[in-house]
Amino acid sequence: MGYLDGFLVTLKQHKIFGGERPTREYSGGRMAKKKGETAPDFAPDAKADKPERLHGRHVLNRYEDGMEKCIGCELCAGVCPAKCIYVRGRDNDPDNPTSPGERFGFVYEINYLRCIHCDLCVEACPTEAITESKLFEFSFTSRQDAIYTKAELVVGDDGKPKQLPWEDWRDGEDEHTSGWMRATSPGGDADFVGVSGWSGELGYGLRAPEARDEHVDGASPTP
Repeated sequence: MGYLDGFLVTLKQHKIFGGERPTREYSGGRMAKKKGETAPDFAPDAKADKPERLHGRHVLNRYEDGMEKCIGCELCAGVCPAKCIYVRGRDNDPDNPTSPGERFGFVYEINYLRCIHCDLCVEACPTEAITESKLFEFSFTSRQDAIYTKAELVVGDDGKPKQLPWEDWRDGEDEHTSGWMRATSPGGDADFVGVSGWSGELGYGLRAPEARDEHVDGASPTP
C-alpha cells in the first residue's frame, strides 16, 4: 500500500481533484505539438524562475587567454561528500602548456548519478576552475551519459558551456555561474563588499562584485 498511497498524494495535487498544480503548464516537452500548430510554431515549455544561487550543472572555466584554470590539485574530489568527482593531474608540457601552473587536470569526470549539487567543490577550488551554472534540466538515457568527462565540462572557445543533446539550455543560464560562491567569497569581511575578487574568464571577462548588503558593518542581521 505504500506505493499506492504515494500516487494518491500526487493525484490530490491535480486541479481536477481540487488541488493546485505545483508546476507551470506542460505541453509535452521542448518540441511538443499543440492542436492547430505547424512545425515552425513549436516552442519550448516555460521554465519556473530559479533562485539566484541555484546550484546546477558544472562547468570548467578558462582564463581570458584560453588557458584552463584547473591545475589538477584534486581538492574538489577530496572535499566531495558524494565521491562523484574523479580527477587526475599531469605535468604541463613546457612548450605547449594547458594551464598557467605546473600541472593541469588531465582527467576530470563528474558522475551526476551521485552528485548532490552541494557546491563544496566550487568553494574548495583554489583557481575558480569549477563553478556551477543555472542549468538543472538535464536527464540521461544511459549511465554512461550521466558521467561527464573533461571534454564535456570545459567551456568552448567562446567561454560558454557545451550544450549536450539531453540538456535544456535557455538564455541567461550560463551567464552568472555559482552565485553562492560569489556571496561567500569575501568571508563576511565588510571591507571586501563591492570589490571583485574574481579573475578574468574567457567569454565574460571580469565578473561583477557582489551587491552591497545592508549589514556591511559586521553587525548581525536582526531577527
